[in-house]
Amino acid sequence: MTCKTRLPFMYCALIALCLLAQSAFSQNTFEKELKQQIDSFLAVKPNVVAPQEIPQVGQRELYPSDAPSALLTPTGFGGYGMYIFGGLGGAYPEVYRNNKADLIASVGACVGDPIEAVNFAASLNMTDVHRFRDFSGNFILSRKLFAGTSIAAGALQVFANNKQSDSPGSTFFMAISHAVQTLPSLTPGSSRLSYTIGLGSGRFYEKSPKDIAAGKGKHGTAVFGSISFEVIRHLTLNTEWTGMNLGLSAGIRPFKTPISLGIGVANLTKYSSDRANMVFSIGLPLSLTRLMTK
Repeated sequence: MTCKTRLPFMYCALIALCLLAQSAFSQNTFEKELKQQIDSFLAVKPNVVAPQEIPQVGQRELYPSDAPSALLTPTGFGGYGMYIFGGLGGAYPEVYRNNKADLIASVGACVGDPIEAVNFAASLNMTDVHRFRDFSGNFILSRKLFAGTSIAAGALQVFANNKQSDSPGSTFFMAISHAVQTLPSLTPGSSRLSYTIGLGSGRFYEKSPKDIAAGKGKHGTAVFGSISFEVIRHLTLNTEWTGMNLGLSAGIRPFKTPISLGIGVANLTKYSSDRANMVFSIGLPLSLTRLMTK
């Protein structure tokens, strides 16, 4: 993919650093609204891990739905245990460009117990899939705070190649998510309603040069958030504010395997970008513990 359209998004590690961090521009539409989520929602949460693999943290505690609860923004819920994960996503069309689709691939791993300590996830992004180049990294720490609530912080698009990437700066984020404990869903151990609020720099705050040229201002809100509701088992509907624009998405977990699917529409307002566009993702996490015991 040719990455000439720069659309801002963000991911902040410490709230105090959010507005002070180096500005960053995304590689393309999909990277603006989906890249940072791949390694976040693909890491399996405790409620979808076999009971013998996790400690008992309260029989009544509810976690988010096992379908993706956000497609365009990160959440406070990270991984649990030792997992490897990968995903592929795309958008059509890229904003400020006509009839061009875009793809991104990601692969990574996570390790750690976010209940007793923290979970650490790292992933490698490839934003020029067609040419097999333009790599960057994501790093996320997550920690459970109390029943149904988790916090995550991290950095996105670090170590990007300045000669290949139009987004050489890193982006930082912090997000807090809560699964409402009074609304159990049809999925065992899950809540029907969850929400996230976060703060970040870079792509959540710095608008693209084309947005600026179009008179849409220089900065977004720096605040992002999402609300997710499980309509039926393994199917969620999500409303998200990306810090730059509004999006609607659906998360689906259609099979017994942990494959997750997401589809949505982004850029629904005129706050940034020149049009609405479709986004999608598909991802799969694999437990290293299970693979090693087989």
